[in-house]
Amino acid sequence: MKFDHERIPERVVHARGTGAFGNFRLYESAKEFTFAKVLTETSRTTPVFVRFSTVLGSRGSADTVRDVRGFAIKFYTEEGNWDIVGNNIPVFFIQDAMKFPDIIHAGKPEPDTEVPQAQSAHNNFWDFQFLHSEATHMFMWALSDRAIPRSFRMMQGFGVNTYTLINAAGNRSFVKFHFTPTLGVHSLVWDEALKICGQDPDFHRKDLYTAINKGVFPKWKFGIQICPESRQDDFDFDILDATKVWSEELLPIRYIGELELNKNVDEFFTETEQVAFCTQHIVPGIGFSDDPLLQGRNFSYFDTQLSRLGVNWQELPINRPICPIMNNHRDGQGRHSIHKGKFNYWPNRESIVTPTPIPEGAYVDYPEKITAIKQRLHSRKFSEHFNQAQLFYNSLSEIEKTHLIAAAGFELDHCDDPIVYENMVSRLTCIDLNLAQAVAEKVGAPTPIKATRPNHGEKSKGLSQLCFTTEAMGLPPTIASRTIAIIVGDGFSFEHYSIVKKALIEEKAFVYTIGPKRQHITALNGEKITSDHHFEAMRSTLFDSLYIPGGDHIEELIKKGRVIHWVREAFGHCKAIGATGEGIELIQKSFHLPGIELSRDADVIDFFGVVTAKYLDSSEGPLKMIKGEKSFLNVYGYNISQHRNFERELCGLTSMIAF
Repeated sequence: MKFDHERIPERVVHARGTGAFGNFRLYESAKEFTFAKVLTETSRTTPVFVRFSTVLGSRGSADTVRDVRGFAIKFYTEEGNWDIVGNNIPVFFIQDAMKFPDIIHAGKPEPDTEVPQAQSAHNNFWDFQFLHSEATHMFMWALSDRAIPRSFRMMQGFGVNTYTLINAAGNRSFVKFHFTPTLGVHSLVWDEALKICGQDPDFHRKDLYTAINKGVFPKWKFGIQICPESRQDDFDFDILDATKVWSEELLPIRYIGELELNKNVDEFFTETEQVAFCTQHIVPGIGFSDDPLLQGRNFSYFDTQLSRLGVNWQELPINRPICPIMNNHRDGQGRHSIHKGKFNYWPNRESIVTPTPIPEGAYVDYPEKITAIKQRLHSRKFSEHFNQAQLFYNSLSEIEKTHLIAAAGFELDHCDDPIVYENMVSRLTCIDLNLAQAVAEKVGAPTPIKATRPNHGEKSKGLSQLCFTTEAMGLPPTIASRTIAIIVGDGFSFEHYSIVKKALIEEKAFVYTIGPKRQHITALNGEKITSDHHFEAMRSTLFDSLYIPGGDHIEELIKKGRVIHWVREAFGHCKAIGATGEGIELIQKSFHLPGIELSRDADVIDFFGVVTAKYLDSSEGPLKMIKGEKSFLNVYGYNISQHRNFERELCGLTSMIAF
């Protein structure tokens, strides 16, 4: 039966993913560094396919696990396909691809029990981290909020490896590729991420699909970070080491283009599942460096596609270049192309299917001059593993450090071998003594009293997520594509509901009405609406913010434990909450906090992102989202645009609420 053969092998890593089509546009030429037309011709629009993924989990695992996220882009250029096979974190665990099977084996479910699924919180993973000090920088990123993104649309993308650019004069530069979302870089909180794994394991897939389907197309600024060949030895790190970042103070990022996703796939299997990315897919003007991790990836990625899709995987529609293809590859299982004629070799007696001449765009390797003894060794600088781990930790904000400590406590608490968690605490003393002591207290390891090496105290921009809020990037605040739940019951104020909903939708927020049932709900004035979902089918974790309009419905809502939990949980996850009129009573019923301030008159009160107004003027709107504006809509909208109010957590307010 055909049915018995419908499955293909899933990816060994990055099995769980989703993707979309879009375009890449260049708004500034990089011709001083490269002759690659995709990076020099500003009149071009290059079609792309982008696939986002988790790394460790199987194809059926959940979206919001703590993990690195894959960020792979296939550019269908006029010169052939160019693949950037990157992640949402700019560094990696290992320096040499020879260790890749071991890091993946250590991270995957343990071989005797096949647990845990899609989790790094187990003995083998953290045993590997300790035994490979080169992984220290990367595991700090993996413990940070970067590993639990709010959305694929709100995370950065990095090429990770060092590539080269060659210009028309034959000069070579080293390059790192960057993608920065215009919506800002934002994450979930850990309790929220854990709950979403069960409540909606397809959370990130749905989020991307919905945004594109509703016409709010995600965009990323494309940047290049250039290191001239003459400067490659100027730094205290090796620029070919994939466990290191290039600090922006040393080598600034130059943003020259924009990536936009604007079309969902038509069929998931044919496109998203069969798409195949290879680091060795480059175009003239772009080349490989001697980055040892990249060199290994160039062998592995092609090989894995042979196993998964067969020898002719590059002829599948999703993988096929848009430019003419002329080669003498023939036959094999699943062949798509049909070649006419008698010749399948070169040279031949009729000079048919001639190779492309160099002046017409044939790929030419950079003629690198080498005078050395060839050995399988890394440079001396590869042996330094802690400076940048310290730099990353020092550069985080207070709330990011708090979350990282909690993440380390969670991960190591799930390691039941004392050797593992005690070793890891000792490793943390190489980064920061206070960090190590805080984690030791959580996991029951001996509390260290001395740092293995002093923290150098240096910081760098671009490492904290707070460097990538819209305001920090010089962009106006936005609530576009933010999901807002409006809580209603029979007897709600239709006036309040309509004013707020209209203002939010005008700013391209996605607004959902949540009621006691998915049927008609009657307002105070007799108007009827149909809710999108009911309280028991959804949770606050699936939305960015809650709004509670006034009306008599509050008398019944305050009796419902599930509704109380919605409000408490949103508060605990530091989300913006808005309430007007009698809706304020639901806030009062949901949590009792010392010093809580709620509106009792015409004033709009903003208490750590809980925005209340006793009265809502029908003349309010449109939303301006300007800091300092006093109307309810503007104060509430601005708080939504800030993603979360983490001052709540830092002040200890969230720990007072059961959620």
